[in-house]
Amino acid sequence: MQTRQLGKTGPVVSAIGLGAMGMSGMYGPSDRAESLATFDAALEAGVTLIDTGDFYGMGHNEMLIGEALRGGKRDKAVLSVKFGAQRDPAAGWIGFDARPAAVKTALAYTLQRLGVDHIDIYRPARLDPNVPIEDTVGAIADMVQAGFVRHIGLSEVGVDTIRRAAAVHPIVDLQIEYAIITRSVEDKILPVLRELGIGMTAYGVLSRGLISGHWDKDQGKARGDFRAHSPRFQGENVDKNLALVEALRGIAAAKGVSVAQIAVAWVAAQGDDIVPLVGARTRTRLAESLGALDVALSADDLAAIERAVPKDAAAGTRYAEAQMAHLDSER
Repeated sequence: MQTRQLGKTGPVVSAIGLGAMGMSGMYGPSDRAESLATFDAALEAGVTLIDTGDFYGMGHNEMLIGEALRGGKRDKAVLSVKFGAQRDPAAGWIGFDARPAAVKTALAYTLQRLGVDHIDIYRPARLDPNVPIEDTVGAIADMVQAGFVRHIGLSEVGVDTIRRAAAVHPIVDLQIEYAIITRSVEDKILPVLRELGIGMTAYGVLSRGLISGHWDKDQGKARGDFRAHSPRFQGENVDKNLALVEALRGIAAAKGVSVAQIAVAWVAAQGDDIVPLVGARTRTRLAESLGALDVALSADDLAAIERAVPKDAAAGTRYAEAQMAHLDSER
């Protein structure tokens, strides 16, 4: 397994990480046995970075990972955990809480559900507009000092927040959506990360399956599937976006690889300081994504991809309007 370091102060991790959200209902039903088998396959392949959130299935995802890590497997994993999103019993999103006391309480629950004594990278999932980022990061820093957390990360925040957070404690990475069709991070955020020596863990590299090469319009209709409400999967938008996928398919076919492998390899090729997270829910999809590590994209390949999918070619925003309004990274 190839490896990359997360920022100048972070851990060395696998060059591709596993994002576990989809194993807890965000994209419709998942198979528990297959999820556990996929975790085993990932660890066996040398994947070390495992990303989750305490609000994925409201604890379900953490307990699933905890089960997967039993039997002496904890040392094989670098656990990255997001916290702070508030949800009601009907799975509605009702706010965010990153007050210092809430930070420490959330961590206590996470440690219990995962069955571990520390978290490798702990991060607020979003910026709490009611809490200075200095207070949130300061609370995590207390947990670093106490030995319950090893490193601090951020998620979906903008340049001012990144600078303020880094002034309190070293930040190892920013987790943010980045894909061939999601590139706003390139304008301001990525240059600041590189200035400060902060890495990036890129989620949504397949745009929630949209540019995987496997998506069609009959999918994503199960109850609780995020894509049923995502603008990029609606109406004329999805038709325009699937046309981009077909353009990528031609490039992939010429190289003898899959569309998903082109998409993952493109993100990985944007810098050694970027680690793509793949949301594989099955061993088959995991193996396909890991195959991207063997895909070398030449300058001509990258130029062809740019022509096929120009920077602002995607139709529709990556979240619904109400959720976009809460993204500090988009301001």
